[in-house]
Amino acid sequence: MKVELKDLSETRKQLLVSLETAEVDAELNKVTGEFVRAAKIPGFRPGKAPAAVIRKRFEKEIAQELAQAVVSRAYRDGIKESSLDVLRVIDVPAPVVNAGEPATIEITVDVHPKFELPDYKGLPVTALDTTVTDQDVDAALEALRKERAEFKTVEREAGEGDYVKFGFEGTVDGRKIAELVPERPIYGQMPQTWEEAGSEEGLLPGMGKAVVGMKAGDAKEVTVAFPDTFNVPQLAGKTGQYSVSVQEVRQRVLPELDDAFLQSQQVASVDELKERIRQSLVQRKESEDRADRRRQVAEALAGKVEFPIPETLIDSETEVLLRQLVEQNVRRGIPQEELEKNKEEIYATARKTAIGRTKVRMLLARVAEAEQMKIERDDINRALVREAMRSGQRPEKLVKELEKDRDRLQALQHNVLIDKALDFLVDRATVSTP
Repeated sequence: MKVELKDLSETRKQLLVSLETAEVDAELNKVTGEFVRAAKIPGFRPGKAPAAVIRKRFEKEIAQELAQAVVSRAYRDGIKESSLDVLRVIDVPAPVVNAGEPATIEITVDVHPKFELPDYKGLPVTALDTTVTDQDVDAALEALRKERAEFKTVEREAGEGDYVKFGFEGTVDGRKIAELVPERPIYGQMPQTWEEAGSEEGLLPGMGKAVVGMKAGDAKEVTVAFPDTFNVPQLAGKTGQYSVSVQEVRQRVLPELDDAFLQSQQVASVDELKERIRQSLVQRKESEDRADRRRQVAEALAGKVEFPIPETLIDSETEVLLRQLVEQNVRRGIPQEELEKNKEEIYATARKTAIGRTKVRMLLARVAEAEQMKIERDDINRALVREAMRSGQRPEKLVKELEKDRDRLQALQHNVLIDKALDFLVDRATVSTP
């Protein structure tokens, strides 16, 4: 056997493995022997038919098995001879393998990049402020009351916090917006919709502020300045003119902190409710702090070393991110044709993110290896619960699916190991306060 190695890039290699005639024939004898043992030929006892008869009877099948056997041997021996640390097989063109002839097998693989793992303990992070003040608790309690507010119709002008029911029709440069973006009529004309007076959030930029001071029966012209980043490209950076007519104004009436409200929250007193809110806020802030430390540690680790990223990993991660970006944009109501127009920009964004993520994951995998980390059953159970919650499945159903999908199970296990390595670094980071 002869092995030649070509460098296609720093992480992509091509093996040319040449087998001599005797090596090919040795594989042919093995394959034929398997057919002899398994074949049932009339006139011969099982396993006793002559090899020549078997080769003639199963010529096509033996040829296929021979090609696979030669490729397997070429890969096994070629990798051993070249000492490549293979990440993934990229391509193996169908070889020409004939009995009594030498054969050459071409194998393209991606290999793990070679790099020195930098110092990874004591990475610097800045902690977020997790203090919960009385003002935070009061604001959260006010938000809770707003969620359970009633809305009563009033005859007065709308003030901030009221909800206004109105209709509108808009134009840009004298052209009706409904005609300009027929696939998004909600931005052009609505017979009725609701907006919180004074709010900066809403369908149309500035409309919440514009309806303050209007009452049922009022009408006026409102100028809307669409930002350059507006999610409807035809309107981005443009100025719209809207005819607005108010139909109804409703006042938000917050519930009293009485026994009925406390009972609905399953608490006995306002103090107990505030304490529960405080604990919830503490947990949320601590969770945000932990997530931010993980981000900082990952960025600090990635910034310590440079190495080539295998294209196969970048491509796989880019595909995942593209699916996520498309799903997010579809949920935002952006039509498919708009995504097609911006596909190059979307792809570039996804690829850039994929490179960063892949680099961090490769570094964390090396950290896990250096620290001899192992995945415990509890780690898998927690991951299964999180995945089940994310996908809306029952954990036991998810387990059954993973048992049937080995690749998916291995991906889950790898993700668990990566998370474990990241938590390991966070726990050993050098923390400063703002």
